Amino acid sequence: MPQEGLVDLGFWGAIQRVTPIYVQGALTTLQLTAVAIVLGLVVGLVVALMKLSRVGILRRAGSFYTWVIRGTPLLVQIYIIYFGLTQYDVVLDPFPAAVLALTINSGAYLAEIIRAGIESIPKGQMEAARSLGMSYGQAMRRVILPQAYRRMIPPMVNEFVTLLKDSSLVSIISMEELMLYSRQLANATARGMWFFGYAAFYYLVMTTLFTTLGAWLERKLKDYE
Repeated sequence: MPQEGLVDLGFWGAIQRVTPIYVQGALTTLQLTAVAIVLGLVVGLVVALMKLSRVGILRRAGSFYTWVIRGTPLLVQIYIIYFGLTQYDVVLDPFPAAVLALTINSGAYLAEIIRAGIESIPKGQMEAARSLGMSYGQAMRRVILPQAYRRMIPPMVNEFVTLLKDSSLVSIISMEELMLYSRQLANATARGMWFFGYAAFYYLVMTTLFTTLGAWLERKLKDYE
């Protein structure tokens, strides 16, 4: 990392020097967020269906999961996965540990979004689908979820934006992403305002892209209604 002589270059000179590093860090942040989003959606859907299940033990297990994960800080969850599991000889590299922590965390919030979206569909829709001979799974897949997804898009986009910002916490386990690079440069040069401010600019750009994409997707879905 080119830390030598950054202060002598002044603000704009230093920013120009570190831009390739920040681009690399931003790409890693996006990759980490994208993987966590995909896996979090899978976890969220499974947990949401558990909470809606008629089987008591599944319903309680889903509720317990969301209660614990939503009730504890993400930073603590990262520490438990990366440092705590070593007590049981489970050693993870920073990237899979970060993905696991973000997936578990986002899965709990997405589960509540999906559950609320499914419950917002009138019960008559399920009854009508079942009367046509569909199984519960078929009715959910072909009738309920396609309608519910349209209503889930706005809160899901908000959750994805939150996940992107929360990914900055994984720098605490030396995950080489945007925030870690910013902290290293700030510590080496004592110019925290420069490098943390530049990181904030990158996060702002990325979250704006997410919200813009979400708004476009919402408009597209409305066109098919």
